[in-house]
Amino acid sequence: IRYRGLTQEQVGATAVLPLDYEIEYICRGNRWIVGPKVRKCLPNGTWTDLTQRSKCLLLCPRVWTSLENGRVSEWPLGPPVEGTILQYSCLPGFILIGRNSTHCNKLGKWDSLKPVCHCDSINHPEKKLYIGALFPMSGGWPGGQACLPSAQMALDLVNKRTDILPEYELELIHYDSMCDPGEATKLLYDLLYTEPIKMVLMPGCSSVSTLVAEAARMWNLIVLSYGSSSPALSNRQRFPTFFRTHPSATLHNPTRVQLFQKWKWTKIATIQQTTEVFTSTLDDLEARTKEAGIEISVRQSFLTDPAPAVKNLKRQDARIIVGLFYETEARKVFCEVYKEKLYGKKYVWFLIGWYADNWFKIKDPSINCTVEQMTEAVEGHVTTEIVMLNPETVRGASNLTSQEFLNQLMSKLGVRTQRRQGFQEAPLAYDAVWALALALNKTVGPLKAKGRRLEDFNYNNRDITAEIYRALNTSSFEGVSGHVVFDAQGSRMAWTLIEQLQGGSYKKIGYFDSTKGNLSWYGNDKWIGEPPADQTVVIEVFRFLSQKLFVSVSVFAGLGILLGIVCLTFNIYNSNVRYIQNSQPYLNNMTAVGCMMALAAVFPLGLDGHHVHRKQFPVVCQFRLWLLGLGFSLAYGSMFTKIWWVHTVFTKKDDKKEKRKHLEPWKLYATVGVLLIIDVLSLMIWQIVDPLHITVEKFVREAPKGDLDVLIQPLLEHCSSDKMNTWLGVVYGYKGLLLLLGIFLAYETKSISTEKINDHRAVGMAIYNVSVLCMITAPVTMILSSQQDASFAFASLAIVFSVYITLVVLFVPKMRRLITRGEWQSDTQETMKTQGSSTNNNDEEKSRQLERENKELQKIIQEKEERVSELRNQLNHSTPLLPIPSNNDPKSLIPPPGYPNPASDNHSLPPSFSNSSNLYQPDGKISRNNCHTSRLQLLYK
Repeated sequence: IRYRGLTQEQVGATAVLPLDYEIEYICRGNRWIVGPKVRKCLPNGTWTDLTQRSKCLLLCPRVWTSLENGRVSEWPLGPPVEGTILQYSCLPGFILIGRNSTHCNKLGKWDSLKPVCHCDSINHPEKKLYIGALFPMSGGWPGGQACLPSAQMALDLVNKRTDILPEYELELIHYDSMCDPGEATKLLYDLLYTEPIKMVLMPGCSSVSTLVAEAARMWNLIVLSYGSSSPALSNRQRFPTFFRTHPSATLHNPTRVQLFQKWKWTKIATIQQTTEVFTSTLDDLEARTKEAGIEISVRQSFLTDPAPAVKNLKRQDARIIVGLFYETEARKVFCEVYKEKLYGKKYVWFLIGWYADNWFKIKDPSINCTVEQMTEAVEGHVTTEIVMLNPETVRGASNLTSQEFLNQLMSKLGVRTQRRQGFQEAPLAYDAVWALALALNKTVGPLKAKGRRLEDFNYNNRDITAEIYRALNTSSFEGVSGHVVFDAQGSRMAWTLIEQLQGGSYKKIGYFDSTKGNLSWYGNDKWIGEPPADQTVVIEVFRFLSQKLFVSVSVFAGLGILLGIVCLTFNIYNSNVRYIQNSQPYLNNMTAVGCMMALAAVFPLGLDGHHVHRKQFPVVCQFRLWLLGLGFSLAYGSMFTKIWWVHTVFTKKDDKKEKRKHLEPWKLYATVGVLLIIDVLSLMIWQIVDPLHITVEKFVREAPKGDLDVLIQPLLEHCSSDKMNTWLGVVYGYKGLLLLLGIFLAYETKSISTEKINDHRAVGMAIYNVSVLCMITAPVTMILSSQQDASFAFASLAIVFSVYITLVVLFVPKMRRLITRGEWQSDTQETMKTQGSSTNNNDEEKSRQLERENKELQKIIQEKEERVSELRNQLNHSTPLLPIPSNNDPKSLIPPPGYPNPASDNHSLPPSFSNSSNLYQPDGKISRNNCHTSRLQLLYK
């Protein structure tokens, strides 16, 4: 006994085995297990199948199970072990020599010698033609249990017919191949190297037929199979003399493809047992589905355990599943299908139709599912089955209808007829014998014309083999399995029956004739609702911007545009006012226009597929880009130009400052124009080299509420280009540097005041606002690009706030000043306000007037100093120092007011004259910090 998963030591230490634990019986030596091979522990503490004993019995020699020129009946069926009884009988024309029965004893020996069938030449003068056959009486598919009696029925009827081979008698020499290629190799050797010579070989299983058909051409033998469905056998280069009355397994595939198209399925899945016949069938199905535009999305295979393959089908959302496996494996598969819930109204299974009708109700110790669970799992599956019994009441070549044939076969098989393996294939074996007999009968005439006879056949004679091949290749007759005709590969052409399991029993729902492509449909297929979809229906739903948010922001943007129009109108109307002129109104006009363009970009920024068609969406993308780009260049560029000019003038050396003070407006406009041209060129290059187009972002699929077999695929439209990140990096890098430079210049000039641009402090505040908002908004909107509402709200509100603050800071103070003070006020009415290093604009005007007066006074002083120098030179050259006459005019020596009086010594000059020029700045400038009271008399002089 093998305890699965336990060693012998663990078995000895274990008193009680767990529920559902399985043990397995294994026989030693040349013994065979009879009875249950596996037992399972039940909840009641007992083992399964206790009413049946398990025994290990010796096998008796299998050679006794076949009799040359005779028949062997075995009871019970199965391997020849202790208790097996064999009954012998000879074919017509032979006499049995020896006992007609034998018994297998406990020692593994038969209790009598094997009998022999001798030819009765007196009563049967016909010449014999021998057929070598391999019928699988046991093994994986013991189909010979029903096919052998069927073939013997056909032989008996053929031999009785006087119109078919009247001078010959067909005789069947058969062995049990056990559906095993290894066993078949030995039996094939016996057939070929023992007398008599066999004209035709008739194997059963596909694996045995492959072996026999490949070797038969070396002996010039025709091979006619009755039970081989492997697609690999449809290869004339490899198997040149092979025919079969069992259609190829690929004959199911045209029917399957037809059904896929009928139910509009374009995506299917497959699961197969790893054997050659199913692999070849699946390869053919894949080629046919590809030609029909149908995709095999999932392809799974297994050797013994189907659980991982079934789980993969579930994981990959397989809905329409084609299963290719034998009946025993089918129970394992559907037990796993039940566990994974891979059945019901969402799934359709396609199976092979040659299983037993109650295959899912048969108790199988290898699975742990109940009959009820299996019945629930298999409900509704569709089968395709080769029509092996003519559905019509037609008398064919054997002069029997299909129903009469079944009655005779069931009478021959006796009890347990339906349990005999190969019962479904029995009509094919019957028609195979008839196809061979009719072909041999057709060759008699042509051979006689050539001076040949059938009995002259030997393994080196190719002419007779060629005649038999031509006769079989052109066969066409009505058999009990339907119309018998072979295609170019020697495979049988047949109809396909389509059935569906409804309420635990199979119902015919249609037929398909692959030769003509005709589908006969009954229309009684049954579904839970309607035929399921081949995959989860994915509904694409575009995410659109919230309309409430769009309208709200649009209102603010519209009000901002209105405010910009008001500011622009005010600035243009008052452009002749000196205070407005001193603020560079043309630059302010550009700022207002740029702000309005930026606000206008909010509208296309909120447009999506809800408002415009997909074809017009790239145009909207272009509007967004150009309005934002040009609006930024105009608004920020004009402010940047102002602050840059102020910084350039007031941070230079004194000798250059005077030159810079003479502001030329065209230079300011040119600076803005350069910034604007850079943006226009960069945008044009971008749109020519890599234009914007619409891209769709896909999100994780969402399941709706309710039991709906659909998934929602959220989609979001974006404006993008092939190298979007590169272009954004260039634009953001250039704009970012410009913003940083603007912040720096605004900080450096925060304490400077100039008459030429009297609002540069307000410009600096606006630059701070724009820079901070832009530097925050750009990365945040990139991060939030997948959230349309948040991204739009963040970007649009940043634009709105920047524009509002810029317009208010630049224009509202000007409006307030003109409204509250009025332009009619004179400069003399303005009071001088000095705080730190700055003054107001009236103080600057007065300072400028004082500078002009100071220059005039400096000229006068220069003239006086020159006069003093001349007088000093005259005094130094004169011999006596004469007193100054009183009548001389002293005006030339009198110092200006505020200078000290001359000293009493007449020989010395007033020191004030020698350094009087030091009281004034060398360049003639009077700083607003140097307006002392002591100098006012001189200045006003």
